[in-house]
Amino acid sequence: MTDETQARPNRWKRFSDWDERPLRLDKFAAEDAASGFSAFKSPFDPKPGLSLGDGVVESMDGIAVRDFDMIDVFIARYHLDPEIAPEAMAMPSLEVARMLVDMNVPRKTLVRLAHGMTPAKLADVVSHLSSLEIAFAYSKMRARQTPGNQAHVTNAKDDPLQMAADAATAVAFGFDEIETTMRVARNSWSNAVACAVGAAVGRWGALFQCSSEEAEELKIGMAGFTSYAETVSVYGTEKSFIDGDDTPWSKAFLAAAYASRGIKMRCTSGAGSELLMGFHDRKSLLYLEARCLCLQRAMGVQGTQNGGIDGAPVTCTVPGGMRELMAENLIAVWLDLECASGNDARATESEIRVGAKILPYLIAGSDLICSGFGSILKYDNSFNASLLNGEELEDYLVLQRDFEADGGLTPVGETRVMELRSRAVDAISAVLEELGLAKPTADMKLSVVAASGSDETRTFSGRDVAMISEAIYERSITVIDVIKALAARGFTEEAENLLKLVRLRVSGDYLQTSAVVRDGRIVSAVNNPNDYQGPGTGYRLTDERREEIVAIRDVLTRQEVLRVEAAFRPGEVTRVAYRPTGPAAATHNPKEVVIGISPAFGLKLFQTVAGHPLSAILRVLIGGITEGGCTARVVRMRHTADTSFLGLSAARLAGSGIGIGIQAKGTAVIHQKDRLPHNNLELFSNSPITKIEHYKRMGLNAAAYALGEMPEPVIVPTRGEAMGSRYHARVSLIYAIETEMTSEGAEPEEIDVMFLGAAA
Repeated sequence: MTDETQARPNRWKRFSDWDERPLRLDKFAAEDAASGFSAFKSPFDPKPGLSLGDGVVESMDGIAVRDFDMIDVFIARYHLDPEIAPEAMAMPSLEVARMLVDMNVPRKTLVRLAHGMTPAKLADVVSHLSSLEIAFAYSKMRARQTPGNQAHVTNAKDDPLQMAADAATAVAFGFDEIETTMRVARNSWSNAVACAVGAAVGRWGALFQCSSEEAEELKIGMAGFTSYAETVSVYGTEKSFIDGDDTPWSKAFLAAAYASRGIKMRCTSGAGSELLMGFHDRKSLLYLEARCLCLQRAMGVQGTQNGGIDGAPVTCTVPGGMRELMAENLIAVWLDLECASGNDARATESEIRVGAKILPYLIAGSDLICSGFGSILKYDNSFNASLLNGEELEDYLVLQRDFEADGGLTPVGETRVMELRSRAVDAISAVLEELGLAKPTADMKLSVVAASGSDETRTFSGRDVAMISEAIYERSITVIDVIKALAARGFTEEAENLLKLVRLRVSGDYLQTSAVVRDGRIVSAVNNPNDYQGPGTGYRLTDERREEIVAIRDVLTRQEVLRVEAAFRPGEVTRVAYRPTGPAAATHNPKEVVIGISPAFGLKLFQTVAGHPLSAILRVLIGGITEGGCTARVVRMRHTADTSFLGLSAARLAGSGIGIGIQAKGTAVIHQKDRLPHNNLELFSNSPITKIEHYKRMGLNAAAYALGEMPEPVIVPTRGEAMGSRYHARVSLIYAIETEMTSEGAEPEEIDVMFLGAAA
């Protein structure tokens, strides 16, 4: 064995590079149906089938009635419509799948058929659809026309001040629902009061849930603090139900208990839950979830929270897992359930996978795209980090703008956010004081208002929060007490906002499929049904809603560019003066290099994209040419602002045949008079990272070319920087300003450049 062989590397280094990326924190499971790791189809899944005798189910999906488990019994008894089932089950699955993506087949027709299909049939139909087709079908089949969104509002300290401030912020961003839970179970009452008060700040109509143990959650609802519930979990295998000490009947009873008290109610299910609990029965994830969804329809609930939920991380380890999550959401809306379509559990550490996962839901829309979106920071999310969290909220706002898609949220300005957070902190403090629960200090309140997360707050101890929460429970404080406390302390609007939600509870008007409250009115599948039937139908952004969505931060305008340049101008006039001396002509000086500057150079524009003063750039270019043994002449081009033509025009005027063309934004070329316009000698296109010393070397090289030498080209080093949206909007506006100053056929202008004082 030679030394060369011994030293030969045994691994391509790119794999080491990949090892450092966030994706490597994700782990992936092999497809293994016997162990439950199968997304769409398992050899252990039953085949679709149904046998009826006198309108009664005798067998379903290959299982005789005598062998039914409790899930089969419930589905057969309460989900399947015997009048529709023979027709629906007889239709080829592929034919039904094509109907789902046929814009000419009304949603109502497909919903009717779904009521006659078994879980295996529903799963078989959607398995024929690609991811694109699932997204299209979902946009057609969702119940409510207008999309919405839901937020998580929690914090690591269960601090009521921060809870209220973050709830108010979430409502301001447009979340229709907010959901809280707690790090310490006994803090549920304090969290409920804080979020209810915070959500009432600024507007009314945001629905609220406190996710706790089911009996405790029902008590909180009975006290009037919550307006919806969605943690009534159902499962796709009998053993999972038994392990949870539940049955479909007990869950249906609980759902009825909520509805009887005017609390909107969804169930929770999602692929991967049975796998995590160890009772998957070797069935595919989609089939088990189809059973869950048929159960939920049979229970008569308004909707479902599905799409993986807590099981999403394990589902996304399986081949086709993300597609399966979309497919189960499609079954949900096909069954005419309101769908809070998951996207709550952080299923991946890869930001690319996060963006890819949310995009189909964003462009297809959903009753509630996330259930919920972590409106707080990851570490403050007591549900565990969501797919998207406070860190990424602004990215999501930009995605809405990019695709002109309504993701349920609206940008909010900094001043408005601070006003709402201050108001919310004052409101919850007033309630705590009025009810004798606590007396927050000025320092505590101040620390919360501007805090991004609980690491930055100075508030209650864990013991204090627990005592507040237990006092609320032990004293049987209700939402009416909170409303009275708000009114007594001058928070009249917040008191009225909370009272309006209580009235809704009494009337039950929002116990409709896909019901949310927008602008003081209930919007649901009843009065806002999804009527998509192709282009020009269904949900479309109004001009007003589009204006809301596009109003993000950091939007650059021509006026802003000119304002910044005008502010930079006073410094430049103390450093350089440009004096036109007449038309520029070609010369015969073999050592002359012409610098062709753009029309706005030093007149309307005064710095490069990198922030270098144009006087400094011109000084080092001239200095480099001079140092290289040549003479520099400056000419302003008035017929073009294009870099290549600036350089070529300069070269044709220079006695050496060598010219430099430079735009005000800093892009430059070295050109030669007999070359094609875009076939220059050297191009300096990355102006945002081009430094002063590069321009100096540009001048030196131009002189070398003029003297007939072949210098080493100047390379502006990059490390893969994207010269993208950080610069391109500004670059385009700058270039537009330049081109407006051009005049076809205008003669180049000789410029006498005088440097005044020291360089910047």
